[in-house]
Amino acid sequence: MPLFCDVALPVPLDRLWTYSCPAPAEAAAPVVGARVLVPFRNEKMAGIVVRLHDDPPPVAAKPVLAVLDAEATIGPDLMQLAEWIAGYYLSPLGEVLRTMLPLVAEVRHRVLLRITDAGRAVLFAGAAQGSSRRSRRTPAEQDIEYSVLNYLENGDPAKLATLRSATGATRELLDGMLRKKWLARETEAEGRRAERTVRWAVLQADARLPKLNPNQQRILAELAGAGGALPVPELRMLLSRPADAADSVLDPGPVHAPDSGGGLDVEADAPPALTAQPAGLAKPSTSTLATLVKRGLVTIEERPLTFHVSGMLQGSTAAHEHRLNPGQLEALASITTAMECSEFAPLLLHGVTGSGKTAVYLQAMQRALAAGKGALLLVPEIGLTPAMAGQMHAAFGTEVALLHSALTAEERAEQWHRIRRGEARIIVGTRSAVFAPVAGLGLLIVDEEHDGSYKQEEMPRYHARDVAVMRAKLLGATVVLGSATPSLESWHNAQRGRYTLLTMAERVNNRPLPEVELLDMRNEFKETGQEQLFARKLIEETQAALDRGEQCIILLNRRGYSYVAMCRACGEKLQCDNCAIALTLHKAVVGGGESEHATVGDRLECHYCGFRTRVPSRCPHCESEHLYYLGAGSQQGEERLLELFPGARIGRMDRDTVRGRFDMERLLMRLHSGEINLLVGTQMIAKGHDIHGVTLVGVVGCDHALGLPDFRAAERVFQLLTQVSGRAGRGNLPGKVIVQTYHAEHYAIATASHHDYAGFVAQELKLRRYMHYPPFAVLANLVLQSDRLEEAADWAGKLGQWFRDTPLPGIRMLGPASAPLSRVKRIYRFHLVVKAENRASLHRALRGMLDFAERSAIPRRNLIVDVDAISLM
Repeated sequence: MPLFCDVALPVPLDRLWTYSCPAPAEAAAPVVGARVLVPFRNEKMAGIVVRLHDDPPPVAAKPVLAVLDAEATIGPDLMQLAEWIAGYYLSPLGEVLRTMLPLVAEVRHRVLLRITDAGRAVLFAGAAQGSSRRSRRTPAEQDIEYSVLNYLENGDPAKLATLRSATGATRELLDGMLRKKWLARETEAEGRRAERTVRWAVLQADARLPKLNPNQQRILAELAGAGGALPVPELRMLLSRPADAADSVLDPGPVHAPDSGGGLDVEADAPPALTAQPAGLAKPSTSTLATLVKRGLVTIEERPLTFHVSGMLQGSTAAHEHRLNPGQLEALASITTAMECSEFAPLLLHGVTGSGKTAVYLQAMQRALAAGKGALLLVPEIGLTPAMAGQMHAAFGTEVALLHSALTAEERAEQWHRIRRGEARIIVGTRSAVFAPVAGLGLLIVDEEHDGSYKQEEMPRYHARDVAVMRAKLLGATVVLGSATPSLESWHNAQRGRYTLLTMAERVNNRPLPEVELLDMRNEFKETGQEQLFARKLIEETQAALDRGEQCIILLNRRGYSYVAMCRACGEKLQCDNCAIALTLHKAVVGGGESEHATVGDRLECHYCGFRTRVPSRCPHCESEHLYYLGAGSQQGEERLLELFPGARIGRMDRDTVRGRFDMERLLMRLHSGEINLLVGTQMIAKGHDIHGVTLVGVVGCDHALGLPDFRAAERVFQLLTQVSGRAGRGNLPGKVIVQTYHAEHYAIATASHHDYAGFVAQELKLRRYMHYPPFAVLANLVLQSDRLEEAADWAGKLGQWFRDTPLPGIRMLGPASAPLSRVKRIYRFHLVVKAENRASLHRALRGMLDFAERSAIPRRNLIVDVDAISLM
């Protein structure tokens, strides 16, 4: 057995740590690619073994505490990919490997706090004397601090939860004690098996049927229709659909495991215990299922959670069943030929909206499966997975696995192990699914490859599209990048011959692209003398479509009610306490509609840090009563549409209404069934959805993005307009799009109105070439951040001076300057933009900069290096 192992730990430091291997009699031998538990400072952490050797380190090596895996969890191909990502994006290898391995549920972490010598001194002197005279702590808070120190006085560390419960201390107070070094933080970690169970409701066939009310009858009918048993979460979801019953059902007892129906269920931000019910249903009762259990008609069984598809997806029709048109067949033939060669083949599939790219994807994946290869499909957002996952299940059954961030830690671990064991060879997921351990991976597909969601905005800041291309290159596999509006980088690669361009220029069944009409809102104001949210023409066209029994979509790409609160007297905006950003008004909802997720009472909210506050009656700056609100978000759009179209069945799709388990599925089901005939929402509605009844799309206020300080602003506006326009006319009826704009002459809007991707690209590439921006240059955004303004400014100044003083051929540096978002979560931000003629020059400059930053004592965690930055905000 080797004496030592080098371990990559998930910390923001560019190095490995050497530990001594356990004796053979004490534990299993570690292997490269396996997880081990090791001590690190005052913590115990799980890391990945990168190297085994007998070379003693310069200092005494600490021992490995435990070997968590008998075999490698990161195979040689993924290890090679991780090393490429670490080098390309200048990220610590340990951070990359942590991102690759979604097994946090299998390591239990506990936070412990212990008293320090400084804390003991304060305790003996008296907490009041130990606190600064200028402290903002109240006497009551100082008493709690003393209680904390007294509780820890015996020297034993205490769990965070235990300490808070025993003393009444808040997290903020304990954080303050840590900053004052009265307390020290430690962590414990241990391996555990993340087994999940779920409760099933089982119909008792021999039970005597007493008189039942309609709600109880509905439960028994759902169970009988499903063969006599259903998971309780899925039963609850099915019963939340609109029905004559005025009641619904809740889980009858405590949950002992993650409450989930399984692999293909879709969640958003933070799922509540019970999702909100659709409009028209009364508040659910908790007693209905419990009553049936008490009567012996239903029993509740705890069963191991296995791969399971929610009922809303099981009826999906797979796109692979449709007959392909000549354009689709040609694209499929090119993909199939590339796979048969078993060599690296990057393909760019440019298909107009509605051209049937999904059908091509599914048939290509069938060919890969038939050839004994695995296939991976990436989608940009969780919101696109319900329909895609349903079609995948219809085509491939239990061969499908789903990976995305809204699954619980246990669900992600379960799906990952299914993939690794070879039980699932078809994987669909969001950004992180690019690391799925698929055996024999032969086909990688990146749908909507232009989407910015593929870029991770935290360490490691990788782009999943580019990682997919590199993974295919390392494996000798085929990668397909699909989009109706390819990114300029991908298009440029195709024009230079690096990618093979496949084109599908016609919609399925020769359906016409929708007619796009631009409404100049400047003329609308001149003619009406009023600033209106919806133009007269849009209102007329919407009413006409509704009268014909058709469906409409309105894009209003802002959340909330109003996005600026301002004082008429002093002109000050109401800003977040933590971020340099205006607060958004969210109005309370009195009932009905898709907006019932809103909390009680109007509130101002920050969409960056989540800060919330009540709407003030007076300006906090000048005490004036004259506060007013500017700008309209999707919530105000919904309210206005309810006034304009009282007979319409209106729904809203944004992060405020799609936030719990099954919310997206339920909303899309109601839209597909025609229950909703007028949908308003943010960009969540703009891509991936195939609703054949939609004939009219309205676009309101999307051109504000043209004024953002980002060289990609025009490209994003063109893509958004093109994508949302593609939702219209996907059925048998032709579609129409009405775009309200103040910049009708802007080339991004003008070309989008003619579906002229080539015209937009030609104009945009001229500007990019002149300004030395990608794809004619490479860039990185360097962000210096600190909770002290002067410190962040000083660090930015030092790096800027280094770039000016150091000879760096082919390098251009912009800045340093305050970042467009100058303060986020009480952290001040400055940035520099570094542009280079080629990637080699950029990486040499960045590595030299990192060496200088280390010598200058600029902490690595305070310096963000964003290679190929998507956003410069």
